[in-house]
Amino acid sequence: MKVAVLLLCVLCFFGADSHAQSAWQTNLDSTIRFYQTTDFGIVLAGTERSLYAVDGKTGQQIWRRATGRIEQTAVTPIPDTDVILFTRDEGSKSRLEAVDVLTGSRLWQSEKVKGDVMQLAVDPENDLIAVVMVKDPRGKADDSFKKKPTVHVLQLSTGNELWKRDLDNSIEMMPTRFGEDLGDIDYTLDNYRAPLLLDGRLFLFYEGSTSYEARTGKEKEREKFKINEDGLALTEADPVFDESHVYVSGKGKIRAVDRRTGKQDWEADDLGICAEMALVGNTLFVRTGGRFTQLKDGELKEKGPFGVSAINTTNGKTLWRYKGADKGLTNFVFADANTILIADKDDLITLDATNGKRIAKRNHKIDKAQFVLINESGHAVVGGRNEIAAFDVKDQKVREYWRSRHTAPARGVLRVVSGIALRAAALYFRYGGIATSALGLARTGISIASAANSFRWSGLQTRFGSVSLSTLAGNSARNYALRRIYAYGSLGRTPNLINRFSGLSVAIPNATDLRGQIIGRAIDRVTPTRADVQESIFDRLDPVRQVERFSDFILRRKRLAELRLNHMFFYTDLPKPFDKKGLVGVNIHSGKDARLILASDPDVQFVTDETLNLLYTASGSRLQAFDILGR
Repeated sequence: MKVAVLLLCVLCFFGADSHAQSAWQTNLDSTIRFYQTTDFGIVLAGTERSLYAVDGKTGQQIWRRATGRIEQTAVTPIPDTDVILFTRDEGSKSRLEAVDVLTGSRLWQSEKVKGDVMQLAVDPENDLIAVVMVKDPRGKADDSFKKKPTVHVLQLSTGNELWKRDLDNSIEMMPTRFGEDLGDIDYTLDNYRAPLLLDGRLFLFYEGSTSYEARTGKEKEREKFKINEDGLALTEADPVFDESHVYVSGKGKIRAVDRRTGKQDWEADDLGICAEMALVGNTLFVRTGGRFTQLKDGELKEKGPFGVSAINTTNGKTLWRYKGADKGLTNFVFADANTILIADKDDLITLDATNGKRIAKRNHKIDKAQFVLINESGHAVVGGRNEIAAFDVKDQKVREYWRSRHTAPARGVLRVVSGIALRAAALYFRYGGIATSALGLARTGISIASAANSFRWSGLQTRFGSVSLSTLAGNSARNYALRRIYAYGSLGRTPNLINRFSGLSVAIPNATDLRGQIIGRAIDRVTPTRADVQESIFDRLDPVRQVERFSDFILRRKRLAELRLNHMFFYTDLPKPFDKKGLVGVNIHSGKDARLILASDPDVQFVTDETLNLLYTASGSRLQAFDILGR
């Protein structure tokens, strides 16, 4: 009787049967090589023959372009726009296209660039985009794989090139996959920070730190130093900025660069590897040391010295340093304006942000802790790949509040299982999932609002399962969708109809009212062409139905901008009656198992869309979606 009641409770809780039936599946024309989600709920999938756009909600094919075999580095979204960049390498010829993500139409094409887009920065208000290209970024798995990137600055609306620069030297790159007997693999620049467009200047972080005038390419300032230490990825922090300065780390020091002149105002020395920075008021907080991904095999390596420092941004003076952390230091977060939390290999540590003195320390008992965050209850949540636990940091004894553990399956190839388990835990950070603290650091402390019209893209936002969780935790506050969309494609051509069906305010091109959800841009806009689109759903829809579909995509984008994730997923053996492998989502606020995904063997690229409550995975030529089940 007890067993029957237990089974009934489990079934009622998850609202599902024990069969892993997909929500939808669609067969494409050949083996799927890669796929990625977009902000509009459209899944882009590349096969041996074509590039597809698939409706993430229904699995319906929206459009298809015959491309031949392409790699995942050939397709790059431009953040907060309706445009993707698509590169074609045809032997001696190479071209870059801007494509409307909703219709597949080509907006413009440039044959002056060669290679794939590795990273980019875009400033829609000034009609600028900077793309970092690498020619033929693939080869055998090798930790010494190097290429020389080229930077192109283009007019965003037309693709006209303003200037380009080759880096002085070849630099080491990061593989998209790790393991043995992989054959040729794609390489990326995910081990470097993405470029930054700010105040009419372009900042690059590949051979040190260099800034250029964005429209002319005139070099303003350069300091050369080795970016990544000992073959590790992202050992230097992402730059942060306030109204007057950009703060850049490198070579064991922090430099303050004047945003107006591009000149260095001060330098803070002898800090060690500066892996993370956060700006709160006039104080710059810096995490030194941590756990980093090795480029040669994807394994984690600890690198010190370990600690936290505080720097006065008015003069560069170090206010205090905390050196009491042990190996495996995680990211830091703020419990409130005066309290910093970090976790090391053994302990959760609370620091006084005003003087750096330790307030409390508690053994967290998390194996290889990789992140700490603050949930909506103000509890500190410490986690790794298999376990998370919450602690009440307002209590001087740092009392444990709840704990949840889900061990990865013992069945299956260890490398594959480990890869899926890491990606499952990393899903939380995809949309900037750190819960807001009392300080609201995730939205204001990092000063990202100071450059609201400048956006950046790095492959980490799609290949987030290839780096350590501590890196993702440190970056996630920066990776959130804005409520503004800059429309260069179909969205910008039907603003009145879209407003009618979606209820969103659509600004006309060059309008000064930026309160709307969509900002149309028509500066020298070229006429789009559908010549390359072999199949399109919009060829079968009348104009009114087309706008209805557009409005649905916009509403998905709106929900994405409002999304803050609440669940950390773990790949594990599911309990009876399921008795199979799958994913369990633990609510970070309550510690309860609140989500279930009956996908026994997702591929290591799998990704979720929590606005639609679906998980996507591929097998052969088949793209599938599985429901994310819950209460």
